[in-house]
Amino acid sequence: MSSLVATVRTSMAGDSRASIDSRPGRWKILVVDDYAQKLLGSVLKQFDILEENVTLIESISNYREPQQFEAVYILMPTTQNVERVIKDFSNDQQQYLAAHLFFIEGLSEPLFQRLTSSPAEPFLRGLQELFLNFWAVEAHTFSLNSPSLFFNIYSPPRNEAAFRTARSRLEEELLFVSKTISNLCITLNEFPYIRYYFPSHHLPLGPLKPNVQTRAPPPPEGSNRWRTNLARGDAARAYEAADTEFVTKLLAFLVQRNLDEHKRTNPDFPRPLDPPRPRGTLIITDRSMDVVAPLIHEFTYQAMCNDLLPIEDGTKYTYKFQSSLGAYEDKTATLSETDTVWTTVRHMHMREAINKLMADFNKFMEENAGFKGEGAASLNDMKDMLAGLPQYQEQREKFSLHLNMAQECMGIFEKDKLSQVANVEQCCATGATAEGKSPKTLVEEMVPLLDSREIINPNKVRMVALYIMYRDGVPDEDRRRLYQHARLGMAEQDAVNSLSHLGVRITRGPTDKDTKKKLKQKPSQEEEYDLSRYKPLLRTVIEDHLNNKLDTSLFPYVKDAPSATTPAASQGPITPTHTSSLRSAKPSWHKAVRSNAPVDNRQRVIVFMAGGMTYSEIRECYTLSGPLNKDIYIGSTHTINPRQFIDDLKVLELGGVGSRAVPNGVSTNASHQSYQEYYDQKYFTPDPVPSQRPTLAVPKDSGLSARSGKLSKPSPSSSYAASSTSVNSTAVVADNEKKKKKKGFFNF
Repeated sequence: MSSLVATVRTSMAGDSRASIDSRPGRWKILVVDDYAQKLLGSVLKQFDILEENVTLIESISNYREPQQFEAVYILMPTTQNVERVIKDFSNDQQQYLAAHLFFIEGLSEPLFQRLTSSPAEPFLRGLQELFLNFWAVEAHTFSLNSPSLFFNIYSPPRNEAAFRTARSRLEEELLFVSKTISNLCITLNEFPYIRYYFPSHHLPLGPLKPNVQTRAPPPPEGSNRWRTNLARGDAARAYEAADTEFVTKLLAFLVQRNLDEHKRTNPDFPRPLDPPRPRGTLIITDRSMDVVAPLIHEFTYQAMCNDLLPIEDGTKYTYKFQSSLGAYEDKTATLSETDTVWTTVRHMHMREAINKLMADFNKFMEENAGFKGEGAASLNDMKDMLAGLPQYQEQREKFSLHLNMAQECMGIFEKDKLSQVANVEQCCATGATAEGKSPKTLVEEMVPLLDSREIINPNKVRMVALYIMYRDGVPDEDRRRLYQHARLGMAEQDAVNSLSHLGVRITRGPTDKDTKKKLKQKPSQEEEYDLSRYKPLLRTVIEDHLNNKLDTSLFPYVKDAPSATTPAASQGPITPTHTSSLRSAKPSWHKAVRSNAPVDNRQRVIVFMAGGMTYSEIRECYTLSGPLNKDIYIGSTHTINPRQFIDDLKVLELGGVGSRAVPNGVSTNASHQSYQEYYDQKYFTPDPVPSQRPTLAVPKDSGLSARSGKLSKPSPSSSYAASSTSVNSTAVVADNEKKKKKKGFFNF
């Protein structure tokens, strides 16, 4: 399966390489903005950038001396950045010999026209849109890194008058999210069918909740006498539409519109493959589909570590590392795709992960350390033996990291009595005991744990919330007693109560009937641990979709459905139309696919979970890919762990005030006049105070003229030759440039 990280890395480096002469000696400057720099850094190391003949990296917002090289700009398509590019080649100033523009995502037509009609146009060698504005977190996983969207989607407006403003702000955010999902599809060369979650057991949530401020006017009196939908008229249908405007539906239709527009302007999208790939499906759902998954204790390695340990953003973990001298020191490790130990065990149950760690460690000892003996039989044995391997620093650090994480998790498991807590959680989540029977003694098992001072309050919150969902709501008096037994504070009670804003019924009257949900967990057919019986509902959705069993009333298609449309992969090649704009006038910058290159043509399923995805859902996408023979990707607004989810629930009614994501809460201002205005504000970077810095020395025999710090205007036909001469005039110059690379001559 193709890795998202590798795909983004190839697009970042490969497109610029293919578009610019990158032969040895053809040096260039890389110009980025703050956000593009972070995106680059997430998939490329500085060494990788240098390998592309980059001699200097500059921030477009900083003061820069004119340089006698061509420049590659990788920027966000903001008005501010376009004006900065124009400024680089205006008012008798020529910052670089020429400019190759790469925008992280689509450039609006007005900004494109502004560029092509500006003084900078003669210096522009090409323009390309990369469509890479998403974070490739893992091989199968992408994110927007926007946890504040949880509050935009689910926080109720503070009063009736605020509904209209809150909705307009949400629609603005959803347009941004839709463009990010579209970026992913374009990057993957996928024009998918689109399905979306359409719940029947609750109305739209948050700012989309039906309200007189946002709902269309009611139909005239007497119009309800017509029985057919057609006869009722547009007024009645418009009035009732508010009851069906779920966040998933709005998002799905926006993505469809974006992809349709991209295909209109790029008729060769998606590029035909040989052999052809079956057309994939994009499934858009949201956090309200499964509120159990972010609350229940998971005991697979990655999920458990992110639940119990202080891992920052799912990747940074600080632990005690024993050096070769025997001293302990704090060390911060990055959990990423480059850590082979991590990628091997992250989706294993903790017990299996520990066994795998010890087996791999013993194998490593035998092969590399000449170790004779019985090997490590426990985590403590591993710890002792690691201290005696100073010569294998890198491998020592990896084993030491995961040894520490596993030990910490197991220590917390014992101290917090998670075996008893998790048993209650599993009974609530699955509605059955480990033996498959109804949990008749559930209350008797749960109340002593709620009363116990050995159980921490966050775990009590999780048990209470799961119990209320198991009962499909409880009487107010019963809920008060549960809070009293658990001794929950007001904020913790608010967390449980806020589940109602995610479509959960928490209060139940004596005459209330059970909520009829179409989506339920199916009994697992595989062997499982007693404390890991619950599987996220996303697993059921993916399996049912691929088996053509997913209810189309629960997950309708936006437009095309597989049964009614010929798969895109079977269509013949489409000849692109030619225009005379800068976008297409230059040669294509994509590298041609080698005839002998392996082609990955498995059908794809892309899942987007608005409002946060869990590590258990990420795991399911990985583990289902192999058996189902599909490439399954998952993405979300952000990744959540139980602690973060509970903390966000505490302040959900406050619009996020006091949260980590948006301490001041989501904006209550009116939406922007245009999407470009919203986008410019989102990626605005202030210009710093001008400061002087040393300029890059240029050889005297370069053949380039420089007067008063400004470069003479090059002709489009000779710019490459001039640049080539300046660096390749002698072998000594090339050696000097290589030395500068090694010294790290960069501006951030």
